[in-house]
Amino acid sequence: MVSPIKQKLTIQDFYAFIAKPEHTTTIFELVGGEAIEVPSNPYVSKIAGWILTALNLFLREHDLGHVTGADGRYIVNGDVYAPDVAYISYARQPELAKQGFNPNPPDLAVEVISDPKNAQEQATLRRKIVNYLSAGTVVWVVDIISETVEVYDGIQQAQVYGSDDTLNGGEWLPGFVLVIKDIFPKKNT
Repeated sequence: MVSPIKQKLTIQDFYAFIAKPEHTTTIFELVGGEAIEVPSNPYVSKIAGWILTALNLFLREHDLGHVTGADGRYIVNGDVYAPDVAYISYARQPELAKQGFNPNPPDLAVEVISDPKNAQEQATLRRKIVNYLSAGTVVWVVDIISETVEVYDGIQQAQVYGSDDTLNGGEWLPGFVLVIKDIFPKKNT
């Protein structure tokens, strides 16, 4: 038996897909021509919220660009991604898109893994990392179980940072630092 070949969606097809009434309350991404539901949970949202807050507080003092949450979707080499947190500099895009998807990929994409044991989520994430890197985006992958952050910058092999380590903003956010343990809730003792 031959299985039918799934037709890849274009960005226009994807717009139509997410506009359907049954899809309006769910966030989807377009990954390799497929509409994929973005996994999430309240805990992941909380972790992403801490990172978003830290970036916004930094940018309040150093007005360098825009920060968006999971609702801010970006076109990345023909795909559409909804990073949990993203940053794009004014130099690359002075104004964010007010409709549709942001036409430029972010400078930084933060992806918080909802379920590190979910093979499908991991496979999709790895495809996105490759695409982000080819677009020049730095990627922070946050693992909520191990409380680590993998940093992919396209220059060197991914670096893994633990709870006592500090992330920095590099050339795109000079002076920004974030202690990893500060993005995870304090453990009740």
